[in-house]
This record gives sequence, structure tokens and C-alpha cells, in this order.
Amino acid sequence: MRLETERLYFRHWTLEDKDALFAMAKDPDIGYRCGWPAHKSVEDSINTINTVFTGKENYAICLKSTDEPIGCIDLMFNQKKDDECELGYWLGREYWGQGIMPEACRELIRHAFEDLKVSKVWCAYYEGNEQSKRVQEKLGFVFQERKENVKVALLNEVRNDYVNLLTREDWEKK
Repeated sequence: MRLETERLYFRHWTLEDKDALFAMAKDPDIGYRCGWPAHKSVEDSINTINTVFTGKENYAICLKSTDEPIGCIDLMFNQKKDDECELGYWLGREYWGQGIMPEACRELIRHAFEDLKVSKVWCAYYEGNEQSKRVQEKLGFVFQERKENVKVALLNEVRNDYVNLLTREDWEKK
């Protein structure tokens, strides 16, 4: 099954993507918004591909026009509730503001509800990440809760986290 949109397609990360990943992930603003430190070397990117980007529903977002990864998108499943998942995403800075992330998320959400038969998709953002908040609003996510003083272990920080939900019923109405 190929997941794609008009401008994008998704595929699993490979070690051949290490340089493209490093070029994006060394930008401190990208990781900081997501809760991870900027990559300091290509070895950091190799480690991420080998240990973090291993999930069955973790994908490199690629532009059809270049075949290069421009970001990452993931559906993460909780073992206790296999009919629910969490959507996570980030995008390389040069692609911000082009409507790419809402486009990518719409396709992965469609995949979650239609192909994987989930009942709920959760999504969250850290306080101050207005871009991610806007993406979630465009997609129809509904505010559920604000979690205060959440530990961001990889950055040794504490932040506030906003958790949003999109149910199958709400998605079908759109």
C-alpha cells in the first residue's frame, strides 16, 4: 500500500537518508519544538534512524518532485488501546508555511481510520508551538486537556503540553 497525496509520498526511513535527516535535524528550532535536541552529527541521525524511526507507521515525508525526505510523520500505538493512536510529525524548516504538514497529516489520518480501523487519533503540542497548534486545528482536532509541568527528558526541561483528539465520527463529518 502506498501512502501519497498530490505533492507527497511516505516511505520508511533508511540509512541512505542520514545526510538529509541531519541537514534538517541539526536545526535547533525543529527538535526543540518536538522535545528533542538538535543533531550534532550525522551519527546522531544514524542513531535516530536505527532506534527511533523504527515503528511500523513511522514514515519519511518525501516530495514527489525530488524523492528527498523533508520531514517525519508517525502513528504511535499504545499497547493497552490498539484502536487508538497518537499522531506525531515535524517538517524541515525550508518547507514551513506551504501547507505540507496539513496535507501529510490528512493522508496519515485517513490511513489510520480507513486502513488501520482506529477509533481515535490523539495529537499534542508543547505550549508555544503555534504552528503545530494551527495544524491540529485545521485537521479538526478538539482540545482535551492541558498537562502542566510535563518532563521533557531529552532536553532536561519541564513544559506545558496540550492534548487534542480527533474521533472517527468527527473525521467522517469533515
